[in-house]
Amino acid sequence: MNRQAQAVVLLLLGGAVIRASVTDLYLRYVKEGLRPFLIAAGLLLVAAAIMTLWYELRPAAPRALAPVGGPGTGHDDHGQAHHEPRVGWLLILPVLGLLLVAPPALGSYAAGQAGTALGSQQQSDYPPLPEGDPVQVSVLDYASRALFDRGASIGDRRVQLTGFIATGADREPILARMVLSCCAADGRPVKLGLTGDVPAGLPDDTWVEVTGRYSDRLGRDPVNDAEIPYLEVESWRQVPAPKRPYD
Repeated sequence: MNRQAQAVVLLLLGGAVIRASVTDLYLRYVKEGLRPFLIAAGLLLVAAAIMTLWYELRPAAPRALAPVGGPGTGHDDHGQAHHEPRVGWLLILPVLGLLLVAPPALGSYAAGQAGTALGSQQQSDYPPLPEGDPVQVSVLDYASRALFDRGASIGDRRVQLTGFIATGADREPILARMVLSCCAADGRPVKLGLTGDVPAGLPDDTWVEVTGRYSDRLGRDPVNDAEIPYLEVESWRQVPAPKRPYD
């Protein structure tokens, strides 16, 4: 791979990063607040690629004649120009993957491979829920309140949560949502057991909106043996995958 080819790959990579950043595609990989940094990084990559191409394609300055094979010819002792290893072309594969085949957000498979993110004691003093009936809360917020203050801040309020269906212990459906610290590489699931009007007959990764009330029932995550709170489901409906798939 010569310098011009390297610049083209760099240009494609920068373009792919910018394309993902100006659409909702980047939300599958990183948290929303990182968007400005992605755009800046993409612009820097494009600028570096353009400068490299300009430098390589500009007319060569006249130079003094030198003996064939001597200093200044740009060739080695065998008369061959220097090239980078061909393995460098493999760098174009992730670029094409990002441009042509956008992978989905983390879902039920990732949730089944990792233990619930609520495996350690967190705060136990939560503010009252906002107004509304039902009140919309995140899967993470409900699970934290249900687990660490045993539902005291929920009381008898009806709550509404959105998440995807995954297979839990005993092959029963659970409600899950992935949470990120920074990017998809550190994504961890928050899992909720379901009782009552449990969504049935839905494949994994189906997004649903469930309405219900606090349940004092607890289960165990088979992956890390952490406690999993439950939700008493009163009603549910299937919904499209949200633009922001992570809590």
